[in-house]
Parts: sequence; C-alpha cells; structure tokens
Amino acid sequence: MTWPTSTRGRLLLVVALAAAAGLFLATVPLHRDWFDLGVYYGAVDSWRHGGRIYDYVVPGTHYGFTYPPFAAVCMLPMTLVDWPSAVAISVLLNLAAAAAILYWSAVAVVRRQGWSRWFAFAVAGCLFALLEPVRDTFSFGQVNLLLLALVLSDAWLLSVAQERFTEHGDGGRLTGHGRRRFTGVGRLAGVGIGLASAIKLTPAVFIGYLLVTRRWRAAGTAAAVATGATLLAVWAAPGASRVYWTEAMWDTDRVGSLAYVSNQSWQGVLARLSEPAAPSRTVWALGVIVLLCVWAWRARQAVAAGDERAGFALTGLVACLISPVTWVHHLVWLLPALAVLIDSGLRAEPGDPRRRRLLTWAVAIYVVLSSSVVWLWSWDATGVDGFLGSNTYVWISLGLLLALPVREAATEAAARQPLLLEGSATMGACAHASEYPWESRQSARPASPTPPASRPAPSGSDG
Repeated sequence: MTWPTSTRGRLLLVVALAAAAGLFLATVPLHRDWFDLGVYYGAVDSWRHGGRIYDYVVPGTHYGFTYPPFAAVCMLPMTLVDWPSAVAISVLLNLAAAAAILYWSAVAVVRRQGWSRWFAFAVAGCLFALLEPVRDTFSFGQVNLLLLALVLSDAWLLSVAQERFTEHGDGGRLTGHGRRRFTGVGRLAGVGIGLASAIKLTPAVFIGYLLVTRRWRAAGTAAAVATGATLLAVWAAPGASRVYWTEAMWDTDRVGSLAYVSNQSWQGVLARLSEPAAPSRTVWALGVIVLLCVWAWRARQAVAAGDERAGFALTGLVACLISPVTWVHHLVWLLPALAVLIDSGLRAEPGDPRRRRLLTWAVAIYVVLSSSVVWLWSWDATGVDGFLGSNTYVWISLGLLLALPVREAATEAAARQPLLLEGSATMGACAHASEYPWESRQSARPASPTPPASRPAPSGSDG
C-alpha cells in the first residue's frame, strides 16, 4: 500500500478515515449508554448523602459499585456536577488517556520509520477508536483507559530513567553482578501502578511484574502507594472499607454471570463449558498457575532483552487471562501487545518473510478486536463453534502471551565484548534513549547477569 506523500493527500485521507470512523461509531448497535458511569455516579452520590457505597444498586438491576473504596474517594468530585457534565468529563478524561497511550506506544516507531508525526498519529487515532474495547470503555463511561495510562506511565519512567551499572571485577572482566540505580524521574517509577492498583485490583499484577523482573525500588514504590491510598480510603470511609475487603470483593454475583459471553477470561471459558453448573475452582486455579509461570518466564526474557514494552504487554495479557472476570472493555490491556506486534513487524527488513507474517497477524487481530464477533454467541455458546467463537478474545490473549515477539537481546552480544566498550557505547545509548524513550536502554551496554446482534446486558460497574 502506498500512502499519500503530499500534505493535501494526507489531510484528505485523514478526513475520510475520521468520517468513516465517526459514521461507524454513530451507528454501531452496541453503544452502552454510559451504564457503568451511572453506577459510579449513583453510588458515590448516595454515599455523599449518607448512604452506603456497596448497598447502592442501579434501579431495576442488581448492579452496584464493585471497586475498592479508594476509587469512590477519587470519584467524589463527580457528584459536584450534573449528569451531562459527568458524561462530558468522562469522555474528555478517556480522550486524554487514549492520546497518552497512543503517544507512548507509537512515538518511537513513528520516529524510526521517518513518518510524518501528525499524519501517523491521526491515522492511528482513527483506527484506535474502532477497537471494541476502546469503544466500550468510552460508551460505558469506564476507567480502563485511565488505568492503562497510569500503568504505562511507569513503563515510560522505567525506560527513560538514567540507570547506572556498577560492575565488580578486575581487568575489565565481569566477575560479579550489575547493580541498577534509578535517578531523576526514574525514582517515581511505581507511582502509576500503585494508584491504578488502589483504584482497581487487576493492575496489581504489574507489581508482580516489577518483583519478577527484580525492580525492587519500583515495586516497593508501587506497593507503598497502593497501601497508602487504601489506608486513606479506610480513614475516609471505614465502614465501606470493611464491607469491601471482607464481603463485596469476594461476591462475584455483584458483577454478573461468569458465563456471560463478555467475560473473556480463563474463568469465562470454564464457566461457559460447565454452564449451568459452576466452573471448577481447582481447574481454574491450576490454569492460573500455569499461565503465571509462562508469563513470569516470558517477562524475565523480555526485560533481559531490554524490551520493557514487551514486558508490560505480556503482563497486561496475563492480567486479562487470570482475572475471574474480564469483560470485553477490560481488553484495553491487550493494546500494548498489539503495538509490540506491529513494532516487531516494522523492525524486520522489507523483504523479510517475518515482516509480512507479523504485520498480517497484527492486522488480523486488529480486525477481530474491532468486529464484536463474540456477540454472535451471546445466547448460545454450545458446540464446537460456540466454544471457539465465544472465546475468540481469550484465544487472542493466550496466543499473544505464548508468541508475542521479544526483541532479540543485543545485551547477549555485548556481554561477549570487552567491557572497555563502556565509554563510547554508554554515551551513544544515552543519546539514543533520550531521542527514543521507549527504546531499550540496554542495547548498547554490557549485560548484567541479573535480569534487571441482540443488545447484550450491561456488565455493571465491575470495572
């Protein structure tokens, strides 16, 4: 495909894409009418007027507030405005989060490819808006994009942090282990993950990522921020905190049926297979253990290769798979993996078969994630076609977890070279990383042996 090279041609293409995307979004039948935002708004407003957060349910339904109390504390300002204003604020916040996610995910690729920045991001924005998880996050009034932006801010901080390795040994030979120290903005790494984990439990998996990959300082920061935010909520709402941590958190009936086709997690697969009986908790737990083992191995592999983006992307994938409930709008956590897949394809040489293969897979996954295909089995997920089709997004998550490309470890080649490379190579790495903040900081320095149809029912405020 040949892209237009003139400004006029690019502008016409962007206008056409924006018009097509706008028409699709205006006519798509699965708009959610800000349902989850209504749950947040109603629950927090009820609390402000003396009610109990977790007693509130949307009139005519059984859906209520299911987030930790700190989320309710964060949402209190929403009750100071009327409902139309709350909707407008939700849309604006999600737009800001989407812009940040797109920038962090694509800026290095755009620069490396030499593309016009405004044109590349305009096209990417139009395509981004068509993804079903993104559409649902906006139309439910959900917080998923905001949480993803918080988490990716830590990925950015980790990638741009000034790191210093102190090598122990003599004669320029590596005999000990490297020690990584973060300075400047790198000291803030973990704050975004901590806040996201206090608002919703799923992002806490990223604290596990920091631990598995031995970023002790960032992991400690994330845990401390999450704990501090939770204690703040205990002080602000002691009764609600007690109810949540002892009762509401364990009540899966509050979020809806586990077998509902929107639940695109390992638990959802089991629930649809066993319906109307409850899925086996033992089988679910064994599957979670296997998934976590695969994730830990691959995440360490990614960080050892200096591929921070792949490490965060793999963690988002496993979070979707192991969560008991992963509604379709939660699948925004797959977007970093899709970005890594596209980037890996573009890194390959134009004549390399791997380039075509990776980009073909990326396009196919994008099309499926934009298609709402799982809703074809919203009323009947039986049979082989039901098993395969109703779990389509689960298969995508699992396939990416197993096969997401990780950039080849340039550190392995560097480790075989004399450590006297340090002077010029480190300066080159710093210059490169300041220009391409998402790029690996380790690629130009010696390796450390220590790996651093029918309208479906609303999902409720599960989150």
